Amino acid sequence: MKLKILFLETRPQFLLLSVVLAFLGTAMAWYNGAFHLGYAVLAFAGLLLAHIAVNVLNDYFDYRSGIDLATKRTPFSGGSGVLPAAMLSPEQVLWFGLIAFLLTIPVGIYFVVVAGWPLLPLVLAGAACIFLYTPVLSKLGWPEWAAGAGLGTLPVLGAYFVQTSSYPLAAVVAAVPSGILVHNLLFLNEFPDVEADSKGGRRTLPIIIGKTKASFLYSALTIAMYAWIIAGVAWGVMPAFCLLALLTLPLALKAIQGSLKYDDEAKLMPALGSNVMVILLTQLLLGIGYILAEVF
Repeated sequence: MKLKILFLETRPQFLLLSVVLAFLGTAMAWYNGAFHLGYAVLAFAGLLLAHIAVNVLNDYFDYRSGIDLATKRTPFSGGSGVLPAAMLSPEQVLWFGLIAFLLTIPVGIYFVVVAGWPLLPLVLAGAACIFLYTPVLSKLGWPEWAAGAGLGTLPVLGAYFVQTSSYPLAAVVAAVPSGILVHNLLFLNEFPDVEADSKGGRRTLPIIIGKTKASFLYSALTIAMYAWIIAGVAWGVMPAFCLLALLTLPLALKAIQGSLKYDDEAKLMPALGSNVMVILLTQLLLGIGYILAEVF
């Protein structure tokens, strides 16, 4: 029973993000002639542990600040619900998060040694995003960038680097959509939590600029992400098969429409679901695009 509760505490429905991030970075490396199955599996394991640490530590800090006691939980926001339901103690959750984080350290050290020292700044930046997001960055204003970097662009580049030992411009360009997508994953999910987050001292974009401006910004960033992919293909730094990612555009438009009607829960909740699908499927299709480009 305890293992099941620990599993629920990780917010497993969001851990699929780690799968597509590792897949995309590895597919990009394979397209460039570099692939090591053991490195790919180990990099995914390290990323998954880091993602678990983020989710669990976020739950702990949000419970301690009172946010999770005041927020209305949805399938996409409001935490796991484990601590408010007293299924685990705060100390147990804290230790769970710390252990998950500590387990990522030997993975990071190993890859720094075998792949190269240029990986170290990326690893340190990712660690900072994990530890500082909830207690520090979320209170400084515009914390969404940290999620976009720490669970978007940096993991894709990391999965690429452990295979290739390089950061070419083409890889950096290809990793930018992941940063925008994960930024928007957190961004839209914050809309239902504005009141609770505000009371808990957070300064997220929907709080700082208001939901109306935030909905327009979310829409603009979503469109910019697709434009970036088109430009990357047109520029020749991303293969044409990456245009498969445009297949998620109808879902993105549904998410945009729902974000603009943020006061209507019947419209916002489906938008949150569509947003999650856009984040996962767009990156999956980008990875498939790289594989198809190498095959054909």
